[in-house]
Amino acid sequence: MGNTTTLGNKSKFRELLDSFGLPRLIIACFLLLLLIAAPCVGLDFPTQITNIITRFSWNAVMVLAMVPMVHSGCGLNFGLPLGIVSGLLGATLSIELGYTGFASFLMAILIATPFALLFGGGYGWLLNKIKGGEMMIATYVGFSSVSFMCMMWLLHKHPTMVWGFSASGLRTVISLEGYYDKALANILTIDLNSIGINLVIPTGTLLFFVLMAVLMWAFLHTKTGTAMTAVGSNPAFAKAAGINVDKMRLISVIMSTWLGAVGILMYEQGFGFVQLYMGPFWMALPAVSAILIGGASVNKASIPNVIIGTFLFQGIVTMTPTVMNSAFHMDMSEVIRIIVSNGMILYALTRKTEGGR
Repeated sequence: MGNTTTLGNKSKFRELLDSFGLPRLIIACFLLLLLIAAPCVGLDFPTQITNIITRFSWNAVMVLAMVPMVHSGCGLNFGLPLGIVSGLLGATLSIELGYTGFASFLMAILIATPFALLFGGGYGWLLNKIKGGEMMIATYVGFSSVSFMCMMWLLHKHPTMVWGFSASGLRTVISLEGYYDKALANILTIDLNSIGINLVIPTGTLLFFVLMAVLMWAFLHTKTGTAMTAVGSNPAFAKAAGINVDKMRLISVIMSTWLGAVGILMYEQGFGFVQLYMGPFWMALPAVSAILIGGASVNKASIPNVIIGTFLFQGIVTMTPTVMNSAFHMDMSEVIRIIVSNGMILYALTRKTEGGR
């Protein structure tokens, strides 16, 4: 009887391990080890938790942008820079129009929306023409859009954002102070510094992500969302059932592009700066890697995949250089960050099965 119970427990544990994925378990254990090691090397534990939560809140919406295209069978959105460029256009035009505070953030989203619809529509049309090679083409679309915008930013002449010596061309980095810096992060912020604990939780930013995630979940359970998932699962069956395959794919690309625009605005309001020119060039890779580490595959993704993957990816990238620097008393933070982040990206992009197995 005892042996039967033991075998049953082992079987359940094995099923749980298979569903979670061994690589993800290793990454989670490594993050836990870093958190345990942090106080041992002289780091303040609440401060490290604050850093992880903050970076999670900055990046979660951009990872969420992967979900619609995966559901429709368009694969992972390596063309995310198109959405990011839309968000940057919304940000710069909102600043130019003189909006401040939370109104500036809302106006940036409103201005970015038509750009996202336009760019997403063109991008979706292109992907419908080259079915089967979406992810390869998407990379070039993302890279070329960033390079094209490098020329467009040089044509801008707004006095508060241009290079001082030329009076034209936007600066590489534009401060959001006085505009929408911390526009969401300062809403309902939980700050425990007053009781001696260095823990700050950007409640407003997290709630905004929850809102986006709930809306995405609700959409995927609508008639259109179900049709989109059917297209991704079996295009031939979906077409036989009367579903317009190209239309569903187009909707998913537009949604993903718009979420990318909102995601970069979320990142900027927390970071405090707008980064132009080559800033968005590599931003798709961490988002793609995060959702893959979370357990998604090229044809299946969920909200838990987004949450788990973003937390693990940002946790490792945040904690590893900090702990290593404190342990060895050497300023190698940037080198370690590049090695760790690119190593996780390499792992994620070479995965072929869901769950990290």
